[in-house]
Parts: sequence; C-alpha cells; structure tokens
Amino acid sequence: MARDTTDTQPIEGIDELVGYLADGNKPREKWRIGTEHEKFPFYVDGNAPVPYGGERGIRAILEGMQEKLGWDPIMDAGRIIGLVEPTGQGAISLEPGGQFELSGAPLESIHQTCREGNAHLAQVREIAEPMGIRFLGLGGSPKWSLADTPKMPKSRYEIMTRYMPKVGTKGLDMMYRTCTIQVNLDFESETDMRRKMQVSLKLQPLSTALFANSPFTESRPNGLQSWRGDIWRDTDNQRSGMLELCFSPDFGFADYVEWALDVPMYFVIRDGHYHDMTRYTFRQFMAGAARNEVPDGLPTMGDWANHLSTLFPDVRLKRFLEMRGADGGPWRRICALPAFWVGLLYDEQALDAAETLTASWTYEEALAMRNAVPELGIAAPFRNATLRDVARDVLAISRTGLKNRARKNRDGYDETSFLNTLDEVVARGTTSAEEMLSAYHTRWGGSIEPVFMEYAY
Repeated sequence: MARDTTDTQPIEGIDELVGYLADGNKPREKWRIGTEHEKFPFYVDGNAPVPYGGERGIRAILEGMQEKLGWDPIMDAGRIIGLVEPTGQGAISLEPGGQFELSGAPLESIHQTCREGNAHLAQVREIAEPMGIRFLGLGGSPKWSLADTPKMPKSRYEIMTRYMPKVGTKGLDMMYRTCTIQVNLDFESETDMRRKMQVSLKLQPLSTALFANSPFTESRPNGLQSWRGDIWRDTDNQRSGMLELCFSPDFGFADYVEWALDVPMYFVIRDGHYHDMTRYTFRQFMAGAARNEVPDGLPTMGDWANHLSTLFPDVRLKRFLEMRGADGGPWRRICALPAFWVGLLYDEQALDAAETLTASWTYEEALAMRNAVPELGIAAPFRNATLRDVARDVLAISRTGLKNRARKNRDGYDETSFLNTLDEVVARGTTSAEEMLSAYHTRWGGSIEPVFMEYAY
C-alpha cells in the first residue's frame, strides 16, 4: 500500500466494516490484475546497500523518477517516500529496508503486466545506473545483516520496528530483509470471494515452493530454500498465517471483520501525524479506548482501511484478494506469479477444477505443507506424493484457465507462455534456490557475490 488512507468518514457500527469489504464485489467484465514486485537496490561497487539520503541514495532515485514520470510525490514529515500516478494507475513505494516496490496499475491481461514491468525496470535503471545502483531480484537479502541494512524514514515503519520484537522473533527480518511478488485479484460476490480465498490459501504453500528464491543469509547458505517463507512462520502470528477461520464452508466478509477487529492496531493518522496504537485492538478503538489519547479519537473508515493493510495472512482480504506467498525473483517471475493465479481463479472451469482438487485438503494438511516448504521446496511431502506432483496438476489447471481466457498479444500468443518458467521448475525438480545453491558450491566458489550479477535487474 503506497499511501495510507485519510478518509474521515466516521464508523457507526460493524455493519459498515463488513460493507466496506462487500463493496469490492465487481462484475466479471471489471475484474483486473494488479501486480506488485519488490527488489533490493545495491551499489555495484562492493554490492553494498543503498541508504535513503545522499546524492546517490533512494531519495535521489525517487526524485529522478518523479521528474521523469511526472507522478505525484508521497510525502512523510517532509520527506519523499514514494510516487503515485495522478489518476491512481500505479505507485512506487519503499519497504522498510529500502526495497523498491512497484504497485502496478489494475490491468486486463498478463501481457500488459509484463509491459508495465519492463517499462518500470527500464525507467528505474535509467535513473539508478548513472548512480552506480542496480536492483536484485531475490526473496531475501543475501548479504547484509540487519545492522548493515538502511532504514527508510517512514512513520509507520518506525512504529512497526518498535512493535515487531514484542510479538515474534523474525518480524524485523520480514520488514528489512525480504522481497516479494504479489498479485491482487477481484471477486464478484461473497461466494466467489470464499471460493477464491479457500483455493488460494490451500495452494499458497505451493506458490512459496515454486517461487522459492532466498537460500542465503549474511553471505552463507541458510539451510532453507525460502528463508522468506520461514520468516513468516514467526513474524506476528496474531495477524499472519493461514487463517483457519477461512476454511469454514460458510466463511464470509463478516468472519474476516470479526477476526480483524481483535488484531492489535499499528497506528492512526491525525493531521498528518502517526499515533502509535499498538496497545489497542480495533474493537477496543471502536469502544472509545483512545478517545482521550488521540485527537479525534474515534475511528474512521480511513483508519479501518489502514488497519486492513497491516494484516498479513497468506491471502489478504481487502476490496480484492492479495496472493502473498511468493519470494521476489527475476523478471520472468514477475510475469509468472500473476499468470499462475489468474489462470486458476479468473476462469470458471479452472476454478471448479482447482476447487475439486483441493476440496478434501484440511487446514492441518495445508499448514503442514506451509511449515515444510521453506526447507524442502517442491520436495515437501503431501499425502502419498510431493508438491512437485501437486504442481503438475495445478499448473495444468492454470494453463487451461489462461487458454480459456484467450487474451492474446499483438503476435497472437495467449498468456500460457508466462507459466513456462514454472514448468521448468517442475520438469527439473529443482527450485531457483536449489539452482543458486548448486552454483554457490561449484562455479561461484563458495561466494554469494556472483548473485549480484546473475540476479540483478
């Protein structure tokens, strides 16, 4: 979320909060694809992290991008922390450790997503390369310690940094040392949302396995294929995870609201100032707990929208669904992630097939997969097989869905080719992380420095 919301409409009751989510219902012809991807900036000279300030820092990149694109700056306490396209068609934002994120426009096809990604990477390279800066497409920072990693001057991150060590052991690693690719997808009704939520939650561990791309920490193998996936196992389990409540056959908007109400808040914004609210749940806030502590201390719809953006389940419900399981990766993965999920969820035949495939999967089985994947990747066991076997079936369903969509580019090709990089993972039986580990032990000579050349944008 590039810019926090400041909608001042007061909240009268819980029904309004449910209605806020239900307002996301869209007819199929208005369904869109919103892709987000993060990458680590680094100085080519020494493969060092890039700080916020200075003539060759993150701020200078943002200012250069602003001049080039004409986008509006996003400011926090007088400092530029992002850019937004004036009509809301995309944004550039910063993650806590300087990870550079494009939140893409809502688009109609994966072809458009790839063109958008290409254009963004070309634009940011044009600004950054004269500064000696490139970008790394991995799921986890491979070299820098937390102490080495710069901190971005963003008020909500200051609150989160103080809070994370109180609720888990790996929250600061999540904030400062991980990158992801996400896709945001629409639903047409509560029933459609439920079906998509349940299918995508069950298959999120498979997404983590297929995109596993973070095997190094502080210049050494970390024993994992997706360090990022492992980090999410103990970041803040009150607001993250697989959400067993979503597996209920009658799960709906109201159930998600009831869960969200009892998750501690991070902040509210009043007159541009961020107030720490981590000692209150949103339900307590609605009951007047902060009435005497925060100016205008009663909740608004903007507060609710911001609160929803600080919840981190594997699939996040807002006025759309966010697929959150994948590590960041190279350019081909930026296109493959939305293709994978669009193929499964945006075609009725494919969604029926995915739902049938996963119908008998229990929460306990899905959680076991989630716990096994960071170490084992597609070799993680499932029933009498492995996730590699499951992946064959799921990719076939996704390919059918993309064929049925029949969204073709100017050369007449549909969207199925964007799955090829995932087909290669299954055919090889090895993830990107395993390929990197093999290189580390052979041609890289026990050094992770070559990753900055081979996985750079």
